[in-house]
Amino acid sequence: MAVITASRAHRGPNRLRRRIGDNLQAYLFLAAGLASFALFSWYPLVKGVILSFQQDNLVVPPYWVGLDNFRALFADPLFFTAWRNTLEFTGLALVFGYAVPFVVAMVINEFRHLKGYFRIAVYLPVMLPPIVSVLLWQYFYDPGSGLFNSVLESLHLPTSDWTQSPKMAMISLVLVSTWSNMGGATIMYLAGLSTIPSELYEAAELDGASVWQRVRHVTLPQMRFVLLVLLLLQIIATMQVFVEPYQLTGTTNEETITVMVLIYRYAFTVNNDFGLAAAMSVLLFVVLAAFSAVYLRLTRNAD
Repeated sequence: MAVITASRAHRGPNRLRRRIGDNLQAYLFLAAGLASFALFSWYPLVKGVILSFQQDNLVVPPYWVGLDNFRALFADPLFFTAWRNTLEFTGLALVFGYAVPFVVAMVINEFRHLKGYFRIAVYLPVMLPPIVSVLLWQYFYDPGSGLFNSVLESLHLPTSDWTQSPKMAMISLVLVSTWSNMGGATIMYLAGLSTIPSELYEAAELDGASVWQRVRHVTLPQMRFVLLVLLLLQIIATMQVFVEPYQLTGTTNEETITVMVLIYRYAFTVNNDFGLAAAMSVLLFVVLAAFSAVYLRLTRNAD
């Protein structure tokens, strides 16, 4: 009995060492992944939260100010202006950037020839760096010699100040964002459309369904998961819009200042206070995290 017990006790450590040796490579890959996440994702996140409770201008050592940064945010009139503009941009971007790519994807999916060509043509703007796309549209919007006003003048139509007009500035930003990012959403919609069995459409046609009825009763239910995921991703992305308002209308235009532009102002131009900018970033993170949690909960219950 004593021999059996000693043998089991001896096999225990050996089995553990053998198991570690067999999975050593997997553990090393896991450790590298965790280290990368910790260094590039978790550490900046924790550092940003800590910084939101400090005042730091990179000149004097940071010091603890408690909730003063958050009180300063709510006392700033631009705080509410930036959130209103961001929500307005998100709403308009969803109208143009969410629905239009879906319609374009359905049209391209119906083509029997040159489907690959249209896919490349739609996706080409995504390959451009965002700042290049914005600079291109900045030329289009030029009130003097820009492309759009030149076309309007040739048609004897009234011209516009585009990005400098209070009525047109936000729509101008949305058009740039839609054009720049439409290709990615269209490709994802096309991938989803390609998975719908053609038998469903054939059965609908035999039942005499119109085009709209096929879209409503076949396409939309089959694309429900893709549509829900893209809706969440687009809302999160458009809430963080920065390049378009920064380059086209600047950081001082109250008609188009967004949350991300205001964070830039706090950190680099007006206040030079990274603590204040971090507090604004934390608020944006909390809002997006809460929205994502509620959205996922509602969509999961709907399933």
